Amino acid sequence: MTSTDIVILAAGKGTRMQSALPKVLHQLAGQPMLAHVLAAADTVANGKKIVVTGHGAEQVEQITATSGSIFVQQTEQLGTAHAVQMAVPHLRLDAKVLILYGDVPLISPNTISKMLTAVSAKNISLLTINLDNPMGYGRIVRNQAGEIDSIIEQKDASPEQLAIKEINTGVLALGASQLIEWLPQIGNNNAQGEYYLTDLITLARANGYNITSIQPTSATEVEGVNNRIQLSQLERAHQLQLAEALMLSGTTLADPNRFDQRGELSAGTDNFIDVNCIFEGQVHLGSGVHIGPNCHIIDSIIGDGVEIKSNTVIESADIGDHATLGPFARIRPGTKLGKNTKVGNFVETKKTIVGDGSKINHLSYVGDAELGANVNVGAGTITCNYDGVNKHKTDIGGGAFIGSNSTLIAPVTIGEQGFVAAGSTVTQNVSASALAVSRSKQRNIEGWKRPTKKDS
Repeated sequence: MTSTDIVILAAGKGTRMQSALPKVLHQLAGQPMLAHVLAAADTVANGKKIVVTGHGAEQVEQITATSGSIFVQQTEQLGTAHAVQMAVPHLRLDAKVLILYGDVPLISPNTISKMLTAVSAKNISLLTINLDNPMGYGRIVRNQAGEIDSIIEQKDASPEQLAIKEINTGVLALGASQLIEWLPQIGNNNAQGEYYLTDLITLARANGYNITSIQPTSATEVEGVNNRIQLSQLERAHQLQLAEALMLSGTTLADPNRFDQRGELSAGTDNFIDVNCIFEGQVHLGSGVHIGPNCHIIDSIIGDGVEIKSNTVIESADIGDHATLGPFARIRPGTKLGKNTKVGNFVETKKTIVGDGSKINHLSYVGDAELGANVNVGAGTITCNYDGVNKHKTDIGGGAFIGSNSTLIAPVTIGEQGFVAAGSTVTQNVSASALAVSRSKQRNIEGWKRPTKKDS
């Protein structure tokens, strides 16, 4: 058996979430829980994903439409075995089958690999874990030889069985032919009147199969989510795992408990990240990066030696080595900052290329622009890129100086070494090394008297 069919159960309504949103679409680390499971499933070679939907099926399918999954619906909620039965028409007879759950989001590729490896002609694998408090879970019943004999759901368990600490996670792997043969034999003679997938274990034993118990690396792998409290607890546990992995790779975190990664974050060494920073999407940090508190970085590349001061937002941007940003800078999509650049406090850039060594120090908006090397943009400068219908570009040549409180009406070009006097409104191109001055003439009126308040 070289192929694997992965059945992901995602039909539950999630009543305890108190939400119109299907439970599996509630987010963990910036992605729907189901997306985490699908990503883990994608690590299986020759794998085919079959997602069993139910409540909110259309919404689930829409949000995960690009996952390459096959979707089948369980219109009646008759138990886990019944849900898996919905996937049977899509199973390959020569495949291994792995059963996962859309509300158990942190199953690891390593655990999945171990489970599939354990499946053989006379062997199936079951993911179990020992818990100090097994309340609510099905118990693993072993014989005198220590072999798994059956799984007893909590509502059907005797007092002796309730004392068992080893529990069933629901995750199992077996041959497709065995699954197809045994599913119709499962009945619903139990306290819930449901068709339990766990009855497969008893059927497997009756047919001479061994059950191999696989243990997860950590408890978070098998923790399911039934309400918002559990979701928040799992979120924080997962974030701490991500933080610890980042620290072990060479980054210092001011407080691992105030770190949020909502996507993929890669980093070099000797970085420092202060508290309450959020990393979203695909983010790469070079080495020697210093990030102040309360920053938000989305889908961006940060070069070596970059300093990002507090309360700075960077989205879909490329930040060159040794640049300095913030505090309170907003770097919008399409921005590319060269080496040794500076974007200071309360500066906003959008779709702008900034050459090496250039500075936009404070209180400016630069959008749809291209700046050469060593340009200085004074405080309060605005590139007027929008005419109400279309966007226009501003080109500023290398070594140019833009005085404070200048307004550049695009489309416009400032030549190399050009100089725009403070307070100017520039509507025409400025040639290289020229000075542009556009101001009304100052008048000083001697003896002028301030208005006085009239008596009422």
